[in-house]
Amino acid sequence: MSNKIIIQGEQGAYSHLAAVKIFKNPTMLCCKTFEDAFAKTKSTKNSKLLIPIENSIAGRVADIHYLLSSSRLKIEGEHFQKVEHCLLALKEVSIKQIKTVRSHTQAIGQCKKNINKLKLQPIVAADTAGSAKYISEHQIDSESVIASSLAAKIYGLKILKKNFEDLKGNVTRFLIMSTSTRPKSYKKNKKYITSCIFRLKSVPSALHKALGGFAENKVNLTKLESFSTGNSFKQVSFYLDIEGHIQNLAVKKALSILKKHTEKLDILGVYFANSFRY
Repeated sequence: MSNKIIIQGEQGAYSHLAAVKIFKNPTMLCCKTFEDAFAKTKSTKNSKLLIPIENSIAGRVADIHYLLSSSRLKIEGEHFQKVEHCLLALKEVSIKQIKTVRSHTQAIGQCKKNINKLKLQPIVAADTAGSAKYISEHQIDSESVIASSLAAKIYGLKILKKNFEDLKGNVTRFLIMSTSTRPKSYKKNKKYITSCIFRLKSVPSALHKALGGFAENKVNLTKLESFSTGNSFKQVSFYLDIEGHIQNLAVKKALSILKKHTEKLDILGVYFANSFRY
């Protein structure tokens, strides 16, 4: 049975590059938006969603936390993908001819200094590989693209500059999600991440009290981020990554204290910590 991997973006996107690293001969199912990708995963049997959640330079990916909360998909793993941006153009075009650069807003932000050095006008697009596909189809010789080397190969473009990003060591963290994932079985010699989303009771000191259990039980938090839900400024939800497994006694105690101070607590997944973390 082939691996049906659902991503946001076109073939050649960094999600596609990550899928090739993780899975053997993946069958790529591409979606225009993150919303479409989550929905397609829910409606496609034996499929997995590969979704970027954060970048080491640009921070978290917009809208993902809200979709994690509402989708009911579960996390089964994580992957850290090195991002090496390339400046691409049509094969007959030289770097002196280009006037604009098209790409996803995060890619443009990650290459801002180099874009300014070349005095290029940025054009924000839906994704990196889609931008490569666009200039390939429309044969725009004054336009360049920031995308992967895989996108250059797929769409027949020339690499004008490799490693076009401003800072080296650019890495994106991806989540692997599906409809039928169960928590990984607990083994003492393995390292795990437990991810959850919670909404606090609207009372004073709720966050302090809710997180106190982690300090009390010496459980490390690797990520805590707030995000708005619904059409209101009154209350926010929190995304939380915990080092450890829910069957570990310390983690169990900490989550029990957290739950006492929440209106809602959803465990998104319990999965192996990627070796990149260590």
